Amino acid sequence: MNVYEKKPFLLSGTKVQDGSGKMLVTTVGMRTEWGKLMETLSEGGEDETPLQVKLNGVATIIGKIGLVFAVVTFMVLTVRFLVEKALSNEITDWSSTDAMTLLNYFAIAVTIIVVAVPEGLPLAVTLSLAFAMKKLMNDKALVRHLSACETMGSASCICTDKTGTLTTNHMVVTKIWIGERSIDVSGNKSTDIVKSEISGALDILLQVIFQNTSSEVIKDEGKTSILGTPTESALLEFGLLLGGDFDAQRREFKIIKMEPFSSVRKKMSVLIARPHGGVRAFCKGASEIVLGMCNKVIDCNGETVNLSREEANNITDVINSFACEALRTLCLAFKDIDESSIDNDIPNDGYTLIAVVGIKDPVRPGVKEAVQTCLAAGITVRMVTGDNINTAKAIARECGILTEDGLAIEGPEFRNLSPAEMNAIIPKIQVMARSLPLDKHTLVKNLRNTFREVVAVTGDGTNDAPALHEADIGLAMGIAGTEVAKESADVIILDDNFSTIVNVARWGRSVYINIQKFVQFQLTVNVVALMINFVSACVSGDAPLTAVQLLWVNMIMDTLGALALATEPPNDGLMRRPPVSRGTSFITKAMWRNIIGQSIYQLAVLGVLNFRGTQLLGLTGSDATDILNTVIFNAFVFCQVFNEINSRDIEKINIFRGMFDSWVFLGVMVCTVVFQTVLVEFLGAFASTVPLSWQLWLLCIVIGSISMPVAVVLKCIPVESKVKPPEGYEAIPDGPPAGLV
Repeated sequence: MNVYEKKPFLLSGTKVQDGSGKMLVTTVGMRTEWGKLMETLSEGGEDETPLQVKLNGVATIIGKIGLVFAVVTFMVLTVRFLVEKALSNEITDWSSTDAMTLLNYFAIAVTIIVVAVPEGLPLAVTLSLAFAMKKLMNDKALVRHLSACETMGSASCICTDKTGTLTTNHMVVTKIWIGERSIDVSGNKSTDIVKSEISGALDILLQVIFQNTSSEVIKDEGKTSILGTPTESALLEFGLLLGGDFDAQRREFKIIKMEPFSSVRKKMSVLIARPHGGVRAFCKGASEIVLGMCNKVIDCNGETVNLSREEANNITDVINSFACEALRTLCLAFKDIDESSIDNDIPNDGYTLIAVVGIKDPVRPGVKEAVQTCLAAGITVRMVTGDNINTAKAIARECGILTEDGLAIEGPEFRNLSPAEMNAIIPKIQVMARSLPLDKHTLVKNLRNTFREVVAVTGDGTNDAPALHEADIGLAMGIAGTEVAKESADVIILDDNFSTIVNVARWGRSVYINIQKFVQFQLTVNVVALMINFVSACVSGDAPLTAVQLLWVNMIMDTLGALALATEPPNDGLMRRPPVSRGTSFITKAMWRNIIGQSIYQLAVLGVLNFRGTQLLGLTGSDATDILNTVIFNAFVFCQVFNEINSRDIEKINIFRGMFDSWVFLGVMVCTVVFQTVLVEFLGAFASTVPLSWQLWLLCIVIGSISMPVAVVLKCIPVESKVKPPEGYEAIPDGPPAGLV
């Protein structure tokens, strides 16, 4: 690193990509250069989510249709009015009453536009996303980008890390191969056995553990704690159990040069000066890499002997046996170097193997069930890890990720494939071991671009940033994740748990389906309100629904409807259906079926009341028209109240499940009915209504409630065709193979 001597400062917010070092903090917070810069920047607005972009198209079309209906309605009413005046020979006789009539027609036209334009859509989307974000925060998921909520609901593939996500990230050394024998390590008794059996190699083992590490052992008030990565913490803890003294080791040897662990090298090396002269190099890392750098090994007597091919094969078998027990394996090695020939470069060969360590990282509770939930929801789970392939396969089988038909592949093999070969095997890949961040990026890019999948990726390291950025949804680990990874992610998993990721997908699907419910409800109201006023204006020259009544319906439809339907919590059924694929129409065939069916019913009933209501209800007197119009308005509102209940589920008949657990929904229903009663009975002058008898109230409620059995009939009509699986995938069979029946 080039240091400018006049200003040798790191700016606050600078990301350290690799290596280690020490710095002195001089200022923090808003007093730093970064803080001063942030003070001068105005906060930018939130970008529109993909769902909002899609809904804007729907809103634009509805708005244009509403504008056409409004213009035509105003023209029809005005022309009828002028024709009637002409037939009455009053075309030249104008009064203030005529002006008020035309103004009322114009108000109706404007109100139709107001009702038609679905200004409640952005409100519904924002409400649903904000509600989901708040609930996810309680469930240990911090949503950084609003769009991630809805996008996660469409995820068809999750590429997950192993360590810390599928496993607990609390590592313990459970096995060690040293001095040509394998020893189980569990408890103090086994530690004493290890010390007695490897007494000749104990000193060099403690040296490689305590010298070749970037972690620290802290002693505070008699308590010992370890600061560092889980893998290094496990090794240091094992060294302390063997009776080693970290501080004494560090004082005895001077570190000349250190190469920290990286995902590319997959090893960590250090060069130290020995107290009595000479230089020694220590190396630890991926078993097959470090073993390939060794040409000697320490035997049971602590003596250095040549590493024969047969002995190397035996050690490889030991590594594989550890890996098959779901242990992370590391090789520890050293090399003595003549001080006169040293040029401060750490060697890459000629090492002496000290030991093979097996570190256990248990699978998190609930991960297997979470993976099964994903598979049932049509979400493919792929494990991408830097571990040994046998370790990765063992963990993947334990989690339920790797199946008999699945493919486990190593990163070097994957990256050497041709594009055609990659496309042939990617659908079958369930585990990728010994992978580089570039391999994960390549996998994600192919899944998105070639197979058109919606991909979620988990990552915790700085090198995971490209894959997190490339994915549709980047999920960073809150505990083990670096700042670079978190900055590149859309969602931060605060507890690093895979089950939390599944919960994010569940809420994402809930957001999408809630907006669909609201749009279905709103479009039904739009169609009926526009058509009843338009047809009535064309036929009778009068609109049964006044401007105030339409605005009240608009409030039910937009504000209260969004509040009721957009805040519905997710149910278990959401994770038993396939994800929404890219390019799928937001308004489904099932939604159109429900919208058209309910609109036909409501238009038929309200149309009959509008044109034959006086005779059917036996209304007489001067207020018969006012009563009829009030009945039409009241019946229309109750149709929407019951249709709002119908909209709780687009496809299933049982729309009452969970309804009484949703206090928001019940509150909206009660408020709507109470306000409607007050509007009809007590605000007649304002709303152009008259009080109704209990018989007419009962009639309005019955008309509205009939929409529920109508919804049952509509939902029995099949409309959805089978979804074609993506290219390269096979559809799951619906029944047993031919010939078995």
